[in-house]
Amino acid sequence: MEFLSTLEDPRPRRSIPLRNICIGAFIIVSSRLGSINALMTRTKGRTWKQYCAPGPLPSADQLGRIAARLPSRAIRRQIKKVYGGLKRGKALAPAGHDNLFSLVIDGHEFCSSYLRDCDSCLTRQIKTKQGERTQYYHRLVMGVLVCDRFTLLLDAEMQRKGEDEVAAATRLLERLLRDYPRAFDLVLADGLYARAPFFKMIRKAGKHAIAVLKSPKRDLYGDVMGLCKQLPARNLNTSAVRRKVWDIETLNSWPSMGTSVRVVRSVETTRVKRQLSGKIETVINNWMWVTTIPKALLATTEFIDVAHHRWNIENDAFNELATYWHSSHVYKHDPDAMLVFWLLTMLAYNIFHAFYFLNIKPALRSQLPKYQAAELITAEFVLQQLTPRQRAP
Repeated sequence: MEFLSTLEDPRPRRSIPLRNICIGAFIIVSSRLGSINALMTRTKGRTWKQYCAPGPLPSADQLGRIAARLPSRAIRRQIKKVYGGLKRGKALAPAGHDNLFSLVIDGHEFCSSYLRDCDSCLTRQIKTKQGERTQYYHRLVMGVLVCDRFTLLLDAEMQRKGEDEVAAATRLLERLLRDYPRAFDLVLADGLYARAPFFKMIRKAGKHAIAVLKSPKRDLYGDVMGLCKQLPARNLNTSAVRRKVWDIETLNSWPSMGTSVRVVRSVETTRVKRQLSGKIETVINNWMWVTTIPKALLATTEFIDVAHHRWNIENDAFNELATYWHSSHVYKHDPDAMLVFWLLTMLAYNIFHAFYFLNIKPALRSQLPKYQAAELITAEFVLQQLTPRQRAP
């Protein structure tokens, strides 16, 4: 908890120490309480005095209001320190390739409402049974580093009013290239990011880009489909997936890019057992990616493995944060407060996964799932509130 005491205090008048406020917010996300009020009911014992400097406990309104004024750059520095410690300890290894680290960038909508809004809310029109209604929502773009044992969350950027997801991702990528210049070699993204300015920005920084190519209206897509009818496919089969792969380099069908690109197409056949009916079905997926990395640096087989790691941001980050870390809960309806709590959740997520995968032996991890380990942490926090007489023998 000592690292939270280094955060800058933006308040001119400080009746409650910033250390108490920051640690209170961090306890909320690290123990997965899900609300500020839950902290108020669970910090009446010795734990608060044990972790915090002497001083009053902020109320729920104070905690949310002050969180909106905390500088997000200070929390980002703490996330960077966690990354630096893991990197120096040689605890990070790339996934899918021996030497190339992949950064995945994607957008995520974490809250929406028809009634509650603020000046920074994004809006859209939704057709309902009662007619067309205005829905207010917030989105952010997050960058994660795909590692061999776990996914490391690096940074996030809120999408502003009047801009699209790629504009927010561009700001995020600029900061990631400045703060983590040597952390990654590849940038993986969805089809929305297959734009020439975004790719050129990545190449200018000395990195390579991989994006899904899924728009049939694009000339590049049509040319690749035509070439696949003429060129023989390569079979890359595993025990779970049968693949027919075309890997085509030096394509010039993207004139705004100003240089040739590489496209990899993979038609993958898998057998899936449906949970509801128990029947086994054959599923065929047609994947296509456009990239700037040549085949000499990333062979076809490794390329497909790396490209599929784009889903790590959905499975290991967004889904887990929403399901187990209460990331969809709005602690304070203010864009700055939302970003502060999201970054604190990212910090707690990284610390928890580093502890779980690096400090717990594999034999114990097989008997202790992640959600159960998180419950033990929360239970220990509650147990520390009790006096020796209140604890069970």
